[in-house]
Amino acid sequence: MARINLLPWRSERRKQREREFYALLGFTALAGALAVLLWFLMMGARIDNQNARNSRLQTEIKKLDEQIKEIEELDRTRSRLLTRKNAIEQLQANRSQMVHLFDEIVKTIPDGTRLTGLKQSGDMLTLEGNAESNARVASYMRNIDKSPWMGRSDLKKIENKAGTKEIVDVRLPNVFSLNVKLLKAGDQKPEGQDGAAPAEGAAPAADAAAAAQPKADLGTQLENAAGQLVEAKKAAAEPVPAAAPKAAGKEGGQ
Repeated sequence: MARINLLPWRSERRKQREREFYALLGFTALAGALAVLLWFLMMGARIDNQNARNSRLQTEIKKLDEQIKEIEELDRTRSRLLTRKNAIEQLQANRSQMVHLFDEIVKTIPDGTRLTGLKQSGDMLTLEGNAESNARVASYMRNIDKSPWMGRSDLKKIENKAGTKEIVDVRLPNVFSLNVKLLKAGDQKPEGQDGAAPAEGAAPAADAAAAAQPKADLGTQLENAAGQLVEAKKAAAEPVPAAAPKAAGKEGGQ
């Protein structure tokens, strides 16, 4: 016989579809939650990795900063050492200069001349002193120009201060000041230059006299100036009326 289903199959089918829908919805929600969780885990791992890289970079930057400071300190130390090295090399090169300088000062100073001051500024030497006459100063300048360790002399001043408080020794009334350029090691003048005495048989006597002629002219000028100064002082000190009878008396006696 035919079987007829009288049960509410439509409602049962509807409930089954609802159960399938809810199951699919739950699975979808679970999959979405898992995907979000996985995304968060991945982002967290990437952030941690980037933070670790940043920390490592910061550490390396600090190390580089320390190395840069060490390099700067080494550069400063190098500069100081180079400055000291240059100073030592300069002192080493000019080690014998002062010895020769004092030796030449002793050799060049003539009789009747005394030094009262000596000052060096770089390669320039200033000599101050007293002399008996201008001729002594001229002789001193000639001796300096002959020295192989001292350059050409330059007369700054020469004054006759006889009778003043500045003169301690009345025998040395002339106060003078000279500028002399110092010669470095290796730049010494050869023998015979600037009026220096040549070697035996190297130059005739006429050449030596010609080389000494400018200095002789200078000495003559200084001597003439000194003579005029002395005559002017004598003329100012002696009254003219008293000198005329004295001269007339001398002529009558003769």
